[in-house]
Amino acid sequence: MSDYFSKYSRSITSPPFGGYAISPDDATDLSTVTRALNVGIAGAVRATLLDGSVVTLNLAAGTVFPMRATRVWATGTTAGDIVGLY
Repeated sequence: MSDYFSKYSRSITSPPFGGYAISPDDATDLSTVTRALNVGIAGAVRATLLDGSVVTLNLAAGTVFPMRATRVWATGTTAGDIVGLY
């Protein structure tokens, strides 16, 4: 498969190049720091950000929200079908 953009460097503003399903967990950090989250079922997402702050955001289904998350907490998260993009 051709990748016409392979010669360009990746930046924080370029499209994600990978993703993985996230199972919210109060004790385990994510395998990869995200650049964004996508939720399939609307609700709250409680997350630890790269600087260590913990936030709770209400996300609509189908949105891609830019977020450098290191953990998505089970406690306080009601959104479902969460995908981390990096």
